[in-house]
Amino acid sequence: MPLDQIQNLLDTLYADTLRVDPAVRARHHLTEGSPSFYAAMREAYMPVTPDFGRLLYLLVVCGRPSLVVEFGTSFGVSTLFIAAALRDNGAGRVITTELESGKVARARANLRTAGLDSYVEFRVGDARETLRDLPADSVDLLFLDGEKSLYLALLRQLEPALRPGSPIVGDNVDFAGAQEFLDQAGYLRATFSTEALGTRHDHQVLLRTRAAVPTADQVAVSAR
Repeated sequence: MPLDQIQNLLDTLYADTLRVDPAVRARHHLTEGSPSFYAAMREAYMPVTPDFGRLLYLLVVCGRPSLVVEFGTSFGVSTLFIAAALRDNGAGRVITTELESGKVARARANLRTAGLDSYVEFRVGDARETLRDLPADSVDLLFLDGEKSLYLALLRQLEPALRPGSPIVGDNVDFAGAQEFLDQAGYLRATFSTEALGTRHDHQVLLRTRAAVPTADQVAVSAR
């Protein structure tokens, strides 16, 4: 599997996560959704789970997107999975945006170490500003992994930029702040979970629907 070419770096970053993140969280005693949560997590890796990272890789390999947009870079673990898939496809780029400039510096270094930095455009600041310039019908995959209370606002903002049929992938949709995103109508959704260190993490893949998607009961009735 081509992903093995960066597996040693991923293993190192996940090991660092196990060493750093629990201590950072214990020191600040904050839950996601607290006003100062993300500022307090400047030192924390907060990566996607390994299984979810591999799913991102597979989605990009299978979908062959020209442009992926990622909200929430952190130290670039998920960006590594995406950029590795773009490299293996032979084309494409990912625009990734992150509020904390220090995290972007770490992510740049990680992507450079992996030899994948040429596939990535880093943007620093509030995603509602850094992603304003995306042309219509330009985004082939949108990955949401930043502040959960911004998921719905960003989805609505970026809808014109999404190509028809482009998947939207949301991480940790069970966290506080994501409920409005989950309640947004007009999308076909698949929810699933991965596990890391005994903790379950919920995710969603969305596709915009042109018509109402029939329920299981409706399908059963029409099949009679």
